[in-house]
Amino acid sequence: MKNKFEILGLIITGFALLTQFYLIIENRQASITETITRFFSFFTVLTNTLVALFFITIIFKLKQGPFKILSNQTALTAITTFILIVGLVYQFALRGIWQPTGMQYLIDELLHSIVPLYVLIYWLFTLDKSALELKPVFTWLLYPMFYLLFVFTRGYFSGFYPYPFLNIPEIGLINTLQNMLIIIGVTAILFSIMLFIGKIIISKRTVSIHQEEN
Repeated sequence: MKNKFEILGLIITGFALLTQFYLIIENRQASITETITRFFSFFTVLTNTLVALFFITIIFKLKQGPFKILSNQTALTAITTFILIVGLVYQFALRGIWQPTGMQYLIDELLHSIVPLYVLIYWLFTLDKSALELKPVFTWLLYPMFYLLFVFTRGYFSGFYPYPFLNIPEIGLINTLQNMLIIIGVTAILFSIMLFIGKIIISKRTVSIHQEEN
């Protein structure tokens, strides 16, 4: 069956996102509108949504309009980088202070562990011999920057910060800025590593194809 890996990835990610949405609505402590806004204030949710949209783009071969930006190897590499950041931040910064149980535990593991690992494996095995373009890299790096701008702006007016390491009232402006710079720095470094590895994968596959043709 064509696109079986993309379909499986979409099923896993879609199930995790929809169930998380149900759980946050079911256990809401604010209005529906505020709860939905908070739901989409999490980098985890936004990035897993990007993963789902990427798989949808590949499955249905969508290359026009807003889907165009998702239909290339640089987009796959960027999304892989961001979902790995989701996993790394959760494992090293949040796991020790958040102990979910029951269904919430399962969904947390899917969003923060299973999906990042699945996307990484998918990236390693499906990256084709098309050249990775460097120009879109800078566009994709705007994603975490705009996210941080959104979090701080909304947090200033609403008092809600989705992550403790970005909570200015709780940890102070200096500590928050340090955390922000660390996140951006790690993202840029990881993105560079992914691009470097991607170039190696492409080069090896290209050489292998030429050898088979000869």
